[in-house]
Amino acid sequence: MSTLFFSYSHRDEDLRDRLETHLAMLKHEGLIEAWHDRRILAGDEFDNSISTNLDAANIILLLVSPDFLASRYCFEIEVARAMERHVSGDARVIPVILRHCDWHHAPFGTLLAAPKDGKPIKSWPDLDEAFLDVVKQVRAALPQQQSVHRIASLGMPARSGSGPRSSNLRLKRSFTDADRDEFLHQAFEYMASFFDNSLSELEARNPSIKTTYRRVDANRFTAAIYQNGNSVARCRILLGGMFGGGISFSHNDRAGEGSSNEDLTVQSTDQSLYLKAIGLTTIGRYENKQLSIEGAAEFYWSLLIGPLQQA
Repeated sequence: MSTLFFSYSHRDEDLRDRLETHLAMLKHEGLIEAWHDRRILAGDEFDNSISTNLDAANIILLLVSPDFLASRYCFEIEVARAMERHVSGDARVIPVILRHCDWHHAPFGTLLAAPKDGKPIKSWPDLDEAFLDVVKQVRAALPQQQSVHRIASLGMPARSGSGPRSSNLRLKRSFTDADRDEFLHQAFEYMASFFDNSLSELEARNPSIKTTYRRVDANRFTAAIYQNGNSVARCRILLGGMFGGGISFSHNDRAGEGSSNEDLTVQSTDQSLYLKAIGLTTIGRYENKQLSIEGAAEFYWSLLIGPLQQA
């Protein structure tokens, strides 16, 4: 059995929890046992517990984000020791990119990162798909000689030698109307910034393209793309949505509040909030997806730029 160590910032604890959930099958098969600092018991010496488990790990997952890179403890102690063990061949370090950050210049910047192509998990339209990609890469990194025949023959999960306790400690979370409203406003503000920056970059990269972005008021913005002076794509994005509780998209930048081509509404699992399209458009990769804030912005951007890319 391989021991897996999570190095992460506490600001990313929710993402670490979700990744650990996705690693459940590897645990059930007796292939891994996982450790992170929330396993430290009251009265244990913090630094010594981390050092001991870091030195015992076969696989070290660096959960990379701006907060991770900004943490002196993560960067100067955990990353430094992890890379020493990686270079010596005593452990394998896998950077898992959670959020956009300047990780390529870090000591682990030359390592192949997960998910695929180092695309940050938070930028995937479906976070479960991103975590599954990480799990596949962890599975591929396990020693080939590892066998689970004994576990399979017993028909029961592997026992851990780290002490008698359950790893099933997750409790269902409930979300208030205030939580949903805050999530929706965060999504809209992110989307507004995303469109503004994307339009500027599109214009900078293409001499024939001109773009406009206009923040009409606190709850709406419009965008337009011109090619050789001719209008080729327009949109209006509205907080509140056609049904009053979401974010709506219209290809008509002068559309009224009751008109839209697509709407996103806030939904929830027992652990997190997400956005879901009601399905007025047919973009296959986003259909029936649990969209993160970043994924929702990518979805609406694809609606705007799609006609231009197909021309």
